[in-house]
Amino acid sequence: MQSGYVLDFSDRTMSDFFLEELNINIDDQKWVQEGTSKAKRLRYFLKTVDNVTAARTIRALWDYKAAFCRSGTGPDENVEGRVLDLIGKLTGTRVDAGTPPAPARNSMLIAQLRADLIAVSALEPQARGYAFERFLKGAFNLYGMLAKDRFRLRGEEIDGSFVLDYETYLFEAKWKFELTGVDDLLVFDGKLGSRAAWARGLFVSYTGFTQGGLDAFGRGRRTICMTGQDFDEALSRELPLDHVIREKVRRAVETGAPFTPVRDL
Repeated sequence: MQSGYVLDFSDRTMSDFFLEELNINIDDQKWVQEGTSKAKRLRYFLKTVDNVTAARTIRALWDYKAAFCRSGTGPDENVEGRVLDLIGKLTGTRVDAGTPPAPARNSMLIAQLRADLIAVSALEPQARGYAFERFLKGAFNLYGMLAKDRFRLRGEEIDGSFVLDYETYLFEAKWKFELTGVDDLLVFDGKLGSRAAWARGLFVSYTGFTQGGLDAFGRGRRTICMTGQDFDEALSRELPLDHVIREKVRRAVETGAPFTPVRDL
């Protein structure tokens, strides 16, 4: 919002957008307490309404911007991540442990996570595996997912767990220089199958998965898959990790496939 304008809206098209997309009359006199320009009305509206309505409005405006206003909107390639982060906080789908960090602080933590991911590759194989698990725990916890360290039950070792949207996920972390095949996926799926029916799984393979392994693993599983490249893509663009996992879950539900790269979501 600059000089009283909002995106490329005129007064009429902004009114139409709010009515059609949000069922809201943005021309109502109650939104003009701090001025009548489009930007002043929108700012006062966002300060006044409840968090869910504010989040829904920001989501709709962002979707419109992404679809129709790609040019001339500034050079900040990480703004999408911060928008999604804000929406998560407003709706309560992501709750930070403690006080949410300032944007600069958050960017610093994300940059450190990315550096940690790169540094893991220089370690010896056994140390590398444990360091990768620690990286994942730190990444999950940055987005309030309450990650736990590895644990053992009835002789089965699980690398860890985390909570997202009140759902518990078990996760498996593999750092091998060869692609992960169907055997490892089936072993993890067997561990998941011995847990509660509502448990979900996340299998993280740093180097990725063989296409044959994914095909043999099949569809309709409770496990979704991520790669090291997925994490690098999310961190470099400052996409909230909780949002990335939600999108992967949604794509898995829609297609039945356990793995869709972040760049294709």
